[in-house]
Parts: sequence; C-alpha cells; structure tokens
Amino acid sequence: MTKSILCFGDSLTWGYNPEDGTRFPPEDRWPRVLEAALQGRARVIEEGLNGRTIATDDPARPYRNGMAMLPPLLEAHAPLDVVVIMLGTNDSAPCYGLSAGRIAMNSAAMVRAVSASQTGPGRTAPSLVLVAPPTLGSLSSEMALLYSGGQGTSRGLSAAFRTIAAKFGIGFFDASEIVKVSAADGVHLDPEGQRALGLGVSKIVEPLL
Repeated sequence: MTKSILCFGDSLTWGYNPEDGTRFPPEDRWPRVLEAALQGRARVIEEGLNGRTIATDDPARPYRNGMAMLPPLLEAHAPLDVVVIMLGTNDSAPCYGLSAGRIAMNSAAMVRAVSASQTGPGRTAPSLVLVAPPTLGSLSSEMALLYSGGQGTSRGLSAAFRTIAAKFGIGFFDASEIVKVSAADGVHLDPEGQRALGLGVSKIVEPLL
C-alpha cells in the first residue's frame, strides 16, 4: 500500500522563486523531488504557504499561524504515515520578537499536536521529521524590510530544533548542512537548492516508511 507524507511549511515548501516571486513548477519544488526519490513508495502532499509561522499570528497576514492550521489539515489528509515540518524562517523576523529557543519551544507544541492527532494509520500517530530551515543569508533590499536583524536567530534554529527532536525521539534534518539560500534574496532556495533539499529529506524519511 502506498504511504502518505505531509510536507508542512512556508514559502520554502510552497516553492517561492527568489528571482521574481513566482512559484516554481511542481518538479522544481522539494516535496515533489522527495516523492520522485521515493520511487512510488509514497504519495507526498504539499502544504506550503508564504509567510507561515509556527505559532504566531500576524494581523497583516491572517491564516499564517501554523498551529491553528495544522490540526484540520492533518485530519483532511489522514491517514498520514509521515509528517515533515519545516518552519521557523518567518518566526526569525525581528518583528515577532522571538528567540531561537522560543521558536523551538513553539515547534515542540506542534510536535505534541501531531503526536496526539491520531491521524496516522489505524488512528495511530504519524511519524515526524523536524527540519531546521536553511539560515538567512545576505538579504535583498525587499527581504531586509522583514528579516534584517534576524540572522542570529535563524542561525540558532538548527541546534534548538535538534534539541527538540532528540527530546521527542523524532527524525531531524538540518537543511543548512546541504543547501544555502539564493544570493538573489538571501531567504529562499533556487531550483538546485530545492532539489538538494528534497533528496536530503528522502534519506531521513525512507527508513520511516
């Protein structure tokens, strides 16, 4: 039986093109690269949304709070064998005033929500993989409006997320170990980065199937 994987994330998962703000075609987005790498063993569901945070409301951009949106999406796509979460880039923006530790603790609440969801096969809990997003780079003038000053927080996410993953005994992957953000805007990935990320995540997900 084909397994199901939910990829829950922000614009990096949505496939935001750093050159012009358009969306990459499906084959250039990391969830589809993941699906191809698994060679038919799993169906991958893309749930990326620009501006999504882990648990923070933004009055200027409603419906971006991941904790509020995830439970109905888990139920809608059940049964799910694996849930891959890659969030935290938007949370690093100084306007939210969050430290890397606070962002990681918010991710722990999300892990608990997935574990308690009973949306895995036979109303079990899906397996989980927490992905630390690639760290912010040299920001374009547009991206600097939101993220300038958040680079240190972004760099701290890898260690903080690794701690949370170890605490809960779930899968962990540090995207910065294999990809760098595009020089075009310092936040998003180019097609080569998207491909490398999908292949990297496949190595963590495959044993969970």
